[in-house]
Amino acid sequence: MAGTNRAVAIVLAAVLIDTIGFGIVLPVLPQLIVRLSHLPLAEATRIGGYMLMAFAAAQFVAGPVIGNLGDRYGRRPVILACMLAFGLDYALMAFAPTLAWLFLGRVIAGVTGAVYGPANAVLADVTPPEQRGARFGLMGAMFGLGFILGPALGGLLAGLDPRAPFLAAAVLALLNAVGIALLLPETLAPENRRPFEWRRANALGAFAPLRQAGGAAPLILTALVWQLAHMVYPSAWTFWAKIRFGWSEGQIGWSLAASGAVMIVTQALITQRAIKLLGEARAMLIGIAAGTLAFAAYAFIPGPGLVYAVILLGFAQWFVFPSTNALLSRLVDARNQGALQGGMASVGSVAAIAGPLMMSQALALGAERGFPGAAFALAAVLGVAALVIVARFVLPRIAPAVAPAA
Repeated sequence: MAGTNRAVAIVLAAVLIDTIGFGIVLPVLPQLIVRLSHLPLAEATRIGGYMLMAFAAAQFVAGPVIGNLGDRYGRRPVILACMLAFGLDYALMAFAPTLAWLFLGRVIAGVTGAVYGPANAVLADVTPPEQRGARFGLMGAMFGLGFILGPALGGLLAGLDPRAPFLAAAVLALLNAVGIALLLPETLAPENRRPFEWRRANALGAFAPLRQAGGAAPLILTALVWQLAHMVYPSAWTFWAKIRFGWSEGQIGWSLAASGAVMIVTQALITQRAIKLLGEARAMLIGIAAGTLAFAAYAFIPGPGLVYAVILLGFAQWFVFPSTNALLSRLVDARNQGALQGGMASVGSVAAIAGPLMMSQALALGAERGFPGAAFALAAVLGVAALVIVARFVLPRIAPAVAPAA
């Protein structure tokens, strides 16, 4: 039992630190790109989008490879190698002399960020099936907490030096690597390991399950459109805040932390109650509508004083992901639940790769033409499209089967 608890604690810490490392650099990225590229902020926005796209693409390609390496050599060496590489990579980015080095660092960070697969495998190894839901919930909580602590810490450290957040991420990762080396037990028994096979590690194979989830296709399309819209936050927020309001790194960090806090409070205290009261379909619709209104508000917001009000009032947008997943699980039979999850992973990967490109280009183009809210306007259009898909193709199929209980 002690070994199990230690494995869970170390893995959760690894996920927390990995997420902090991603969020800690967001507030300072615009300033650093401008400094290294010698370009105006609007043009630097495009480069930031390319970096996020490269990060997501690297993570998508590396994920199956790293997961299969964990099945071959065990979880511990793979997680340790990822954390060591993560720490060394952020140290490299802290001293990157050119934009190319910074870009390379973000690609490497995407590869090492694929540690989530082996981390989830550790939890599955040491947890009975009936308790896995709660353990995976802790994983999600660490992910959310990292997105609160990372930007806040990054904004504070940026006041010392634009490279300080990268150094902090490197130190956290290397300290965690020491903890992994000393404390994390191996959770995959030798008799349960299998040979590494490239055909299993092919990232394109993740799209195959979509063919088996045909009954849920309109809802999967809704999820894709919505996730593309939602990518406006990691892709455009930091650049938009600087261009629109001239915010400092500290102000950007606190705004991102506030958004993360609203997300966690909503998902922990409100979402399940809302789904129980309204049913999945109505909760999803309300969430998409609230998020779309928030996007539109950011696009045309008259001043910085209203930003936190919109963050708070848009809380219902965090209903969408759990409501959509719950609906999908009810629309697909038990034999195809695995195909469903594979399809949703593919949807998330497509959104994470395409979304930053779309949003950063829209922001840059709008800023050059005097409309810095263009990326949020695009997100609002995508939100309306998601509502139309739900109303036209999803609701007729699911009602009244998923109506809320009396």
